[in-house]
Formats: sequence, C-alpha cells, structure tokens
Amino acid sequence: MTREPLLLIPPMLCDARVFGPLTAALSAHHAVSIMPTTGADRIEEIASRILDWAPAKFALLGLSMGGAVALEVIRRAPTRVTRIALMNCTAQAEIPQVAAAREPLIVAARSGRFADVMAQEHPSSCLAAGPQRRAVQELLLDMAWSLGPEAYVSQARAMQRRRDQSATLRQIRQPSLVVCGADDTIWPVRRHEFMAEMIPYSRLEVIAGAGHLPPLEQPDATLDVVCDWLKQPLVLR
Repeated sequence: MTREPLLLIPPMLCDARVFGPLTAALSAHHAVSIMPTTGADRIEEIASRILDWAPAKFALLGLSMGGAVALEVIRRAPTRVTRIALMNCTAQAEIPQVAAAREPLIVAARSGRFADVMAQEHPSSCLAAGPQRRAVQELLLDMAWSLGPEAYVSQARAMQRRRDQSATLRQIRQPSLVVCGADDTIWPVRRHEFMAEMIPYSRLEVIAGAGHLPPLEQPDATLDVVCDWLKQPLVLR
C-alpha cells in the first residue's frame, strides 16, 4: 500500500464522523485528514482553502458534495493529486429545477425549521434498507445539528453554483475509483457509470447493501475497495 497523505472530503451536513470506520482503518498506513466544506459558499473557494492547507502531493477521496470539491481540486492542481476516488456524487452542474428547489430549504433553515431541511436533504430512503439504517440516520441528524443552519446555507449555495466538471473527468490520468451504493436514490448507479466511462482507466465499484453513505452503511466493503485503489501503482506523469 502506498503511503501518500490521504485527504477525505465529507458530504453536505456531515463532519469527520462520516468517515469514522475508514479513518480508523487507514490511519495505520496514511496521514489521513478530513477537509471541511463549510465557511464558503462556492466550491471554488472551498477547493482553494484545501489546496492552501494540503501537502505537496496527496490522494483525494470525496463523498457526495465532497466529490464536487474533489473534482475542483484536481481541475486546479492535477499535478498535486496522486489518485482520486469519487463516491456517491456527480460531475454535472446543478440543473435549474434542483437549484430553485433549494431556495425554500434555505429559507426554512434560516427561519428555525432546520429539522425539515435535514429530512429533505438526507431522507431515510437514500439509505439502504436494513438494520444499519436507523443508526446511520441518527448519526446523520447529529452531524447536521452539530454543523447548524448557517453551514447548511453556505453549502447549499455552493452546490447551486457548482460548475460542470465533465471536461475535468476526461483529463484525469491518476489511478481513479468511482464508488456508489447500489441503493442510492440521490445519485443512482447510472450517474456513476457515466463518470467511470468519462475517466480513462477508471474503476467502478457498486457496493451492495449501501445507499448514499457506503462508509457508514457497509464499512468493510467500502474499506476493501478503497484499499485496492490505494494499492494501485501510481501513473507516471
């Protein structure tokens, strides 16, 4: 297994706990860091902050909103990223209907109805059915309350304004992994098939028994595919 530093970028309304099982297992071999996605209302600004902080070379894994940030990071600094994993995300820009649908949620978050916002952003239906669903949902709620409404508003604005990264996918030459839960209703499998087809030599992994958050729903299976990705030889550039 390679030893380059590993940066993990979490989803909207999630903190480092979303990667808890991965971090615990991977920290023995890598310097693992969780990158924040709060405090800015543009993906570009979040990516800039990460690049200001990050080491000269690093592996990069983004989950959901974190995947959008990861694509902006590699677009800006392709020579610094040694490998990239995109998990339960999309490379496409937000369509106008979805961007417009965020506006009532932003108003709700600012007017004391944050619980309603969380129920819509992370519905239980986005997680695979099974004994783990309730515990994962409870953790999601706790992470969201820890971050709070203002963090949500900035993240929602960033997602509304994100650029289309299809051209970025075509330029990736690093060892690349595209991962999704088989039961994700937010970004379904076909979105990930599209991304994997766009990235030269990428690998697609669909994790059974997982929805939108494989690291929490199926931590062992997720760890296996991430470790295999980290073992891939680096592409000479």
